[in-house]
Amino acid sequence: MKGDTEVINALNNLLTFELAAMDQYFIHSRMYQDWGFNKLYERIDHEFEDEKGHAADLIERILFLEGKPDMTQRSGLSIGADVPDMLKNDLTLEQAVANALKNSIKLCEEKQDYVSRDILLKNLKDTEQDHAYWLEIQLGLIQKVGLTNYLQSQMS
Repeated sequence: MKGDTEVINALNNLLTFELAAMDQYFIHSRMYQDWGFNKLYERIDHEFEDEKGHAADLIERILFLEGKPDMTQRSGLSIGADVPDMLKNDLTLEQAVANALKNSIKLCEEKQDYVSRDILLKNLKDTEQDHAYWLEIQLGLIQKVGLTNYLQSQMS
């Protein structure tokens, strides 16, 4: 089915964010594992898998619309140097993804592509209510209990 060019471009733009999030979560999870923060490793590795699923959904939809998925671009990739930076960078990326999703959802509604919109609504729910919310809680915990206590709680 030939899809709208603007929608396909928007989906490819979202794909750049999902690929960046996937890569960022992947390296951050492995850094956490290397440092012995196994609880953070497990959670962020789970987020990596979620992002891979979001990317797969976008790729499948782009292909269905007879577009070509662009796997060469990454938007907003920022690897942290320590745990607070990593959490902040992940939150910043999730917020950028949420904004891009909202803009793309609006476009899909204007173009009456409700199937693409529904896929993006699911991704937005994951982004805002799961990923970003969890990251906000972690940063809040660091402020409340201090970095040392927080890091100690992340070891298994």
